[in-house]
Amino acid sequence: MVKHLPPAVKHLLTLRNPEAWPSPSLGKLHNVFNRTLNEAKQRNAENGWLVLSTCTLLTTNRPSSVGHLYRFVTRSDPNSLESRKSLTEVVYKAALMREAALKSVIFVGVPRTILSLTGLKDALEEDVFAALRKNSIREATPQTIEATVARGQTLWNSIYQPHAVKLYNKLGDLHPDFIKFIIQAYGTVLSPLPRGDLEQGNLTRALGSVVGIATLRAEGRVGPQLISHVFGLLKARNEENLNDEDKYLSSDEGTEWVVRTIDEIVDAVTSEEASLAKGKL
Repeated sequence: MVKHLPPAVKHLLTLRNPEAWPSPSLGKLHNVFNRTLNEAKQRNAENGWLVLSTCTLLTTNRPSSVGHLYRFVTRSDPNSLESRKSLTEVVYKAALMREAALKSVIFVGVPRTILSLTGLKDALEEDVFAALRKNSIREATPQTIEATVARGQTLWNSIYQPHAVKLYNKLGDLHPDFIKFIIQAYGTVLSPLPRGDLEQGNLTRALGSVVGIATLRAEGRVGPQLISHVFGLLKARNEENLNDEDKYLSSDEGTEWVVRTIDEIVDAVTSEEASLAKGKL
């Protein structure tokens, strides 16, 4: 049984920046949070703002910043636990952030999702964590798999029509299991929860597209995929029973606001990283 890394391997693993990026200063974070949240409030798009902020910080790999975001949105004074808002409101926001982070796994993978979910959990107070859902409602069983695949296919068609079949076949040609995995992942993770807003932390169809845009825009250099999910958000306006926020987010103006806000947060939290890179030139 292997219990310890060989010294040479252990040393190698300390090289090439193995640690996540640290959070920017709280002053810098709170400045961009305040500025962008005020814009969101003017547009009645606070849920969209919380989702895109969570996913942007996750993708830029600043897990502790996710914890700072949680404290920012759940307290009148982020530095004072005594200023925390009502338990109901705090649990709602924590659940929304947790769900947004989970959905990010579809776009930027497991490692960063683990780190940022850990950053969020570490920031949660005991009563908030106790109030969050503990039972999985996504476990695949013989009784649920058909509905899961159907839900995934419906979401796929909603995002990619009129090119859904062509793209399905294209990805299937890359690997026969690839498209099947994507459809199942869409049905299990990316689509709204089966009982919708009756489930804690549910993200609407439009907010799911905000997750895709935030992660892919913050990731960079994945233009075709980003464009697809921007179209996905615009097409969310065709869903039935849209709430007012989703109507705005899926409008031309709302989609532009989403992209610009992601950019603003990325620029704020990565400016120190850019400075370090310039210093090495």
